[in-house]
Amino acid sequence: MRNFCKIGLFIFMLSLVQSFTSSAQTATTKYKCMIQMTNYMGEGAYIVVSVVDAKGAYDKTLYVLGADKKWYKSLKEWHKAYSKKPSNISAITGASAAGGDRSVIVFEIENSKLNANYKLRFESAVEDKPYYVKDLEVPLTTEGLAAKSEGTGYIRYVRFSAN
Repeated sequence: MRNFCKIGLFIFMLSLVQSFTSSAQTATTKYKCMIQMTNYMGEGAYIVVSVVDAKGAYDKTLYVLGADKKWYKSLKEWHKAYSKKPSNISAITGASAAGGDRSVIVFEIENSKLNANYKLRFESAVEDKPYYVKDLEVPLTTEGLAAKSEGTGYIRYVRFSAN
């Protein structure tokens, strides 16, 4: 009986350690992101927010503004990477953003990516208008997420706050 209790206690402690280490490896932080669009004329912009590594390779899609999948091809670089490794993005999509609009989205970023040479890339496209593969890139650092970042295309600027 005494050995049985020791074995049970050992198994319980082992499961606690395993659950602690696995949750520490996938720890994430939620960020609220406000996107202010420029006052362009035309259809709503499709915007994809992705984590990219130091070489610009796509690591993860965080959010897609624009729910109609037929227009995803207009986000050329992201769509190329997404087509090679498709994932379920239905839970991270929302309405496109028109000229002058302000959108607030929330996404989760793995803590291990912060201050580790990654960037957030905002890619944008509007029907019958130019495509911006790097409308905005924000270093995934404490400083980068604290600053107001200016866009170069349809995005005027973005701001972040921990949610």
